[in-house]
Amino acid sequence: MNSNLIELNKTANVIRQDIVKMIHAANSGHPGGSLSAADIMTALYFEVMDIDPANPKKESRDKFVLSKGHAAPVVYATLARRGFFPVEELMNLRQTGAMLQGHPDMKAIPGIEMSTGSLGQGLSAAVGMAIAGQLNKDGKYVYALLGDGELNEGIIWEATMAAAHYKLGNLIAFVDYNGLQIDGKNDDVMGIKPLDKKFEAFGWDVQIVDGHSIEAIVAAVEKAKTVAGQPSMIIANTVKGKGVSFMEDQAGWHGKAPSNEELEKAIADLGGAL
Repeated sequence: MNSNLIELNKTANVIRQDIVKMIHAANSGHPGGSLSAADIMTALYFEVMDIDPANPKKESRDKFVLSKGHAAPVVYATLARRGFFPVEELMNLRQTGAMLQGHPDMKAIPGIEMSTGSLGQGLSAAVGMAIAGQLNKDGKYVYALLGDGELNEGIIWEATMAAAHYKLGNLIAFVDYNGLQIDGKNDDVMGIKPLDKKFEAFGWDVQIVDGHSIEAIVAAVEKAKTVAGQPSMIIANTVKGKGVSFMEDQAGWHGKAPSNEELEKAIADLGGAL
């Protein structure tokens, strides 16, 4: 992967540019938690997952579920850059009649495995997919991406128990641990620490990584694949709004579109051009 790491980092940066451009065009969306997850998504879709953009529903494939469905822009940009649909479609985000809605739609968008938006439910869907894969002995993996604020939902912990109970070694989940949610800091709204110990107590194998190091993310996935009979949780330490100076670590950018001037500044921060 080392020879490809520069290209992967460039791809993550392009995805970040897509995110701010599409949210600006829509004048609506969630930039903060989309930008924080760009490196995770790049690692999964461009290095890790067994998928085929030309045949999104091929029987033998890895699956991904975005449990924090409001971060749809990072998934849309990733899918477009991976070749699932034209990049030009990104600028139609949230437009009436367009394919790309505010939350992922499995019926309309190639590459989307599960419609999500109600926080907490995506992990349960991923658990179900992993159980099916286990029963079918398909040898594939199910990946899920959770928000750290999403962990306030009780259904997350029901799914966590179920995954351990059914010994789902084919389930690899991530927490995008940026420390913020819509109302402010996680520590102030509803503390979730110590997160690693919580998942371990529920029977998961746990790793903590730099969520902005694609190399570390890929290595963590490869290690998770060696764990038998146990689901894996990769806690990715990230920065909300990563890459855009005025958005970084700011809860106010959880769900707000940039102005024309802010878009120009954001793209400049990311080394791009309008």
